Amino acid sequence: MLNSGINVLFEGSNFERLLGGLLVTLEIALLSIIIGTLLGILMGLLRTLQSRPIRFVLRLYLETFRIIPILVWLYVVYFGFTPLLNVNISGELTAIIVFSLWGAAEIGDLVRGALESLPKHQVESGQALGLTYGQLYRHVLIPQAVRRMLPGSINLATRMIKTTSLVVLIGVVEVVKVGQQIIELGVIKAPSASFWVYGFIFILYFLVCYPLSRLSKRFERRWQN
Repeated sequence: MLNSGINVLFEGSNFERLLGGLLVTLEIALLSIIIGTLLGILMGLLRTLQSRPIRFVLRLYLETFRIIPILVWLYVVYFGFTPLLNVNISGELTAIIVFSLWGAAEIGDLVRGALESLPKHQVESGQALGLTYGQLYRHVLIPQAVRRMLPGSINLATRMIKTTSLVVLIGVVEVVKVGQQIIELGVIKAPSASFWVYGFIFILYFLVCYPLSRLSKRFERRWQN
């Protein structure tokens, strides 16, 4: 029975469809990570300013993403803003918007934490040498901050890739949705199709996320010393 179930992976174009679904997953995650990183760096720098209103607003922005589930954000943007603004937003675009905003909030906090953890005397030494704020950030602070925030950023990227499985609930045909379609068509002939299809999806996510997890650990060990 189990052996017959594995055949569903190779019937027709099922195998290629699953890989195509994984590609959609990775495209959403990669675009979100890039946009989120760029916005997050800007937010992180703004959070190091002494302006209390700016710090309060950005802190509130971060907390909304930590408190409210990502699935609710997807529903709000996809089902809420579409009729409210009378615009047509695809599921893929909705996912990229929500994941980018989430990434920006988390990256911003990582940047802030990394910058604020640097010894104060480095800023004072740079100023004593006559460096401008731009030179100070470019040559002294940001290179060190990147080292400190990189492991956390890689972990965040891994979480974002895994969380993309939620976008199936707003109609995006990614790897989990393709798997569901294959199971629905093949479950009558092969009752164990769910085991093999979801098992294959499990392996795909593992192959993508495990190297990132190892890379994060490697950076942590290297820069701890």
